[in-house]
Amino acid sequence: MEFVPAPAIHRVLCADCGTPIVPNSANLCVACLRNTVDVTEGIPKQASISFCRNCERFLSPPTSWVLIKPESSELLAICLKKLKGLNKVRLTEAHFIWTEPHSKRLRVSLTVQKEVLTNTILEQTFEIEYLVQHGQCSDCARLAAKNTWKALVQVRQKVPHKRTFLFLEQLILKHAAQKDTISVKEVRDGLDFFYSQRSHALKMVEFLAGVVPVRSKASEQLLSADTHSNTANFKYTYSVEIAPICKDDLVCIPSKQARSFSNISPLTICIRVGSSVQLLDPSTLQACDIPSTIYWRTPFDTLASVTDLVEFTVLDIEIDRRAPTKGKYVLAEAQVALAGAFKSSTKGGPKDDDVFMDYDAVGETTQIFHTMTHLGAILQPGDTAMGYHLTNANFNSPDFSSLPSNRIPDIILVKKAYPNRRKKNRPRNWRLRSIAKEAGEDGETSGARGVVGRLGGRDQRKVEEDYELFLRDIEEDPELRETINLYKAPSSDVKMASATNEPGGKVWRRNKKGGQYGMDVDEGPVVPAQQQQQASSLPAAEVEEDEADFPDVQLDELLENFDDLTLGHDDEEGEM
Repeated sequence: MEFVPAPAIHRVLCADCGTPIVPNSANLCVACLRNTVDVTEGIPKQASISFCRNCERFLSPPTSWVLIKPESSELLAICLKKLKGLNKVRLTEAHFIWTEPHSKRLRVSLTVQKEVLTNTILEQTFEIEYLVQHGQCSDCARLAAKNTWKALVQVRQKVPHKRTFLFLEQLILKHAAQKDTISVKEVRDGLDFFYSQRSHALKMVEFLAGVVPVRSKASEQLLSADTHSNTANFKYTYSVEIAPICKDDLVCIPSKQARSFSNISPLTICIRVGSSVQLLDPSTLQACDIPSTIYWRTPFDTLASVTDLVEFTVLDIEIDRRAPTKGKYVLAEAQVALAGAFKSSTKGGPKDDDVFMDYDAVGETTQIFHTMTHLGAILQPGDTAMGYHLTNANFNSPDFSSLPSNRIPDIILVKKAYPNRRKKNRPRNWRLRSIAKEAGEDGETSGARGVVGRLGGRDQRKVEEDYELFLRDIEEDPELRETINLYKAPSSDVKMASATNEPGGKVWRRNKKGGQYGMDVDEGPVVPAQQQQQASSLPAAEVEEDEADFPDVQLDELLENFDDLTLGHDDEEGEM
């Protein structure tokens, strides 16, 4: 095979240093070409970037503030936008160089290419240093100033308890509806949400209309006007009223409206409150769904709330096989008696300690009541149920007074109770979050629990009792737990609550940063002192086992990322 030599490579000397190089249009080597031409000319080697320390957001030119992580691709894009002259070169690579977190510096390495001469492309790598300047975003500036808000949402509900707003607080946190709120202030019958933009307030009003039955009214106040440019500055206020009907309330529908709702019985109980109100007749399982628009045309109030519930003991229950079922509700006939009916009496003398029951007594604690209930599939003989005692009830309602006596039952059972579990006051292995951005006029975060119950004073004990009832509803209602977020409690906190003999005590943990997205931590509920005293005074022989069908909160229902949102374990602690 004949050898074919490779073509000769012609080389020339560099015009500056004399190094042999491949011929090019400049007749210069790479080193001399870089010394002669600078492709980074016109690109600043130092720049600044704005950072808000309160909400930990960076300024994205020109006016928007975004919450991004350090050394992320989003932050790198903001840094590149700050450079002028970058459009004259071709960017091939960009990345962060590590710096100390407290140095207030960001270093970025860039690799660019540019055609310097004919058919000659030069690539160069250089660094740019960014100075992190601490500033204040417009939202935090409004938060620090007094009475500088653009829109206000006033949420009200005329009921004697706070459980609706406790549930509403959890819904707001689950759907992150509080992220645009400047501050939250508690008032007598509700909450006030302050916003820097009108669109944020409208978004909150739409959110409330989707989760609770409300009616809203808007108003505006003129602050200033410019006749030359035909512009004006307004403050907007939205009044949102929640229907005064809550779950498990006793409702008497006006007769005319009851006929329009499929001729349902006027005496019903509320089984669910969402964007509409669902009522159920416990004696027939007939239900009706009342949208908020129809309810507010002719609103009606409740006869009694859960605070008026009486404890009953189920003696016997017989399911009606002929009646249709409705979901988990099954119609049944129950025999119940007041919980105090099983106390011993000395009717036959001091030696007669047998339990005395009177089947014919009227209006006495020893009377046995017969009633129809929708809890046929839930209650068993020997269980404890909560219900309304209507035998001697006196309601200030013309609709209830107009009902015939044969249509008013003696007892209306509402839900099953678990008294044995409540006597032990066990610590809960789960927690709830609370909005920590409670603000009065100065917009500072309070050290109390969440936005509900910060007014204090004589109603503070009532608020804590409402909170305990709300936590019990969460434990006993799996359907309610699906609508909110529950978080795992550290095992050390649960052991501490057990060891200190205060399983129901509430410990609040406060975020140190107190930023815009700060959260207060609900360590546990507060049990009334009377219940704690009764539980401690029980002898060991009278302690009963827990109910077998108690709906415990399962581990798969709890979320893990609680501590990430509360900024660690070393926060301040205090007891309420």
